[in-house]
Amino acid sequence: MVNFRIIARVISLALVIEGLFMLVSAAVSFFLTEPAATSLLFSGILTLVAGILVFSPLRNEEKVSGYKEGYIITVGIWLILSLFGTLPYLFTGSVKNFCDAFFESVSGFTTTGATIITDLDALPKGLILWRNLTQWLGGIGFILISLSVLPVLRAVNIQLTITDFTGQSTDKLNPRTSETFKMLVTVYLILTLAETLLLVIGGVNVFDALCISLSTLSTGGFSPENNSLAGFGSPYVLLVITIFMFLAGVNLTLVYFGYKQNFKKISGNSEFIFYSVIVLVFLILMSLILWLKDIFPPVQSLIQGAFQTISIITTTGFYNADYNLWGGFLILIIFLLMFTGGTSGSASGSLNMIRVLLAAKNTRHEMKRIIHPNAVIPVRLDGKIVPQTLIYNLLVFITLYFVIICISAIVLSFMGYDLITSFSTSASILGNIGPGPGSFGPFSTFASLPSGGKWFLAFLMLLGRLEILSVLVLFTRSFYKR
Repeated sequence: MVNFRIIARVISLALVIEGLFMLVSAAVSFFLTEPAATSLLFSGILTLVAGILVFSPLRNEEKVSGYKEGYIITVGIWLILSLFGTLPYLFTGSVKNFCDAFFESVSGFTTTGATIITDLDALPKGLILWRNLTQWLGGIGFILISLSVLPVLRAVNIQLTITDFTGQSTDKLNPRTSETFKMLVTVYLILTLAETLLLVIGGVNVFDALCISLSTLSTGGFSPENNSLAGFGSPYVLLVITIFMFLAGVNLTLVYFGYKQNFKKISGNSEFIFYSVIVLVFLILMSLILWLKDIFPPVQSLIQGAFQTISIITTTGFYNADYNLWGGFLILIIFLLMFTGGTSGSASGSLNMIRVLLAAKNTRHEMKRIIHPNAVIPVRLDGKIVPQTLIYNLLVFITLYFVIICISAIVLSFMGYDLITSFSTSASILGNIGPGPGSFGPFSTFASLPSGGKWFLAFLMLLGRLEILSVLVLFTRSFYKR
């Protein structure tokens, strides 16, 4: 049987944390003497009370009966956080209906960065902070769950990513200890504060710098101002954000190893090397094309090429220029990069580099097997054999990923959108990127989307954030059998 006490315990903790962060937003709003402060305070109190009421005590030796609790918890947390996350939008009157508020809240917690808000300048600062905090919480939440860090019960072991094989199982930190939990959160927090400080040094005001950092480290892409980062166009600021976007796409444990100067674990990680090479190759390619097509001067072409390449690869979705105007070839590159993602163990969405790398290795090995049909040629990663069952799961996931994009594109096309918009929007939303080529690209919002389309894309965001199968398994009959 499913142990609902464990589920309630975890969801209770999530709601309490969410309520506390709402109170932080309310405190900022009170400090700025905004009328919305009371609404934010009320939202925080309601969420805290709900979390306390849901709390369920556990017996000392309580254990889970299987992985069912894990799947219910992971889906339930994002749904419930998103539902309560609508309260600040609705109580402040900044968003007029529940559908739009839910879309914005889901976009935040899934770190997608798609928005229905057309004028951020009209929002109270406290609500803007809450909007960016939802991404920061969603980012660290996904990292912890995907690395099996759940600081409520040692018996709970959730593996979201099917391909949670990084090739360094002996190097990975023990994901079930409270020390590991504290370490990961500390690294995440330090990176956020470091970026904030560097942005302030570059002339960005403290509030905007903090909001940008919250969205950068979570690979979210929400901006405190209209038009994303178009108003923060200095080379220094873009360079700082680009560097931290790159770090946000790296496995958080590798960032910790880098801090400890344990570079052997970094240099020996094939996924990180593959990620770095992909970033470098497409960074140079995009910069060269921007320069050769005379879209930007040489130095600015390099900055823009690096910024936009890393923004798309890490699924952050920041922009400060309209790449829809850069020409068909660059738009095609951007579309292709939407299927990469950062490394496993980061907040990035999309396929993730580990899947792309293993799929490439398996393709190469299949060619060898065709030539030598009797040979045993296993796929290896960092010197370790990758189990064939994991390869099968990988191929199933990738196939399912592209099937869902095609189905979603058909759904959007029925709503009257062109082919490019339908496919790019499906890919960007499922990959938790946000804007993409087409009608919902840079300097555009999803406000014009019909209500049915917003509900559909909200589901697509959750599906992409929670690795598809962990959501779809809840719709199978066998899941509810003993």
